[in-house]
Amino acid sequence: MIFWKFLLLFPLLTLAFSHERFDSHLLPRPLIIEYPEQAQPHSKELEEELKLHCTSWRFSVEANNVNPWKTIPEECVEYVKDYVTGRAYGVDLDRVSNDAGFYAKSVELGGDGKDVWIFDVDDTLLSNLPYYADHGYGLEVFDQLEFDKWVEKGMAPAIKSSLKLYEEVLGLGFKVFLLTGRSEGKRGVTIENLINAGFRDWHKLILRDANDQGKLATIYKSEKRGEMEKEGYRILGNSGDQWSDLLGSSMSIRSFKLPNPMYYIP
Repeated sequence: MIFWKFLLLFPLLTLAFSHERFDSHLLPRPLIIEYPEQAQPHSKELEEELKLHCTSWRFSVEANNVNPWKTIPEECVEYVKDYVTGRAYGVDLDRVSNDAGFYAKSVELGGDGKDVWIFDVDDTLLSNLPYYADHGYGLEVFDQLEFDKWVEKGMAPAIKSSLKLYEEVLGLGFKVFLLTGRSEGKRGVTIENLINAGFRDWHKLILRDANDQGKLATIYKSEKRGEMEKEGYRILGNSGDQWSDLLGSSMSIRSFKLPNPMYYIP
């Protein structure tokens, strides 16, 4: 009995967290699975219990209740892998795209070319799943240099449901702004990748310039949205896989969060 309790309580869900400058009191508590004294769980029961807790962790991540965090829980690697490579991830992406499309069709545009829909790029329009498949689906600490090597290949495929939404909002008459955390030096390869993946006719592609380096994504993207508003644009829709794509100031009338349990950007 003591053995089972020790075995279950000690190794579960050790989380490593990003951005060392965060205070430890901000970090989420590890998940602990506790069983009644009289129960000795079998392997199948353990598997189901772990799946429930990893699902609960993913829900908290998507709801922005768990933040900041650095890597996925080690015990949830297989769960995250199964989710992002399986049918559930695609169904969730379709749901977001369909909901956003329904809203876009309901909006009455001004007819002056000032109605804007913003899209993030990475894991919103272009999928980096091939990169993360080689890096533990979020288990490894993010390495900017390694990720830049992936970006330079220009091989990220389109997220099909996002491409569908993208084409819909263009057809409805929205001006499309692409607002990405990529640096200005990646403009060429980003444009080439986007075009090869099927994305065309955006109004503006905004990347981080020298003055934007080091800013939290929430601040950087808020500032860029503020600049759009100063130019007279009305931000009616915004799609992104990170809460930092959507929150802050100068927020859109409606925002649509795509699922992403692999990493967190503040």
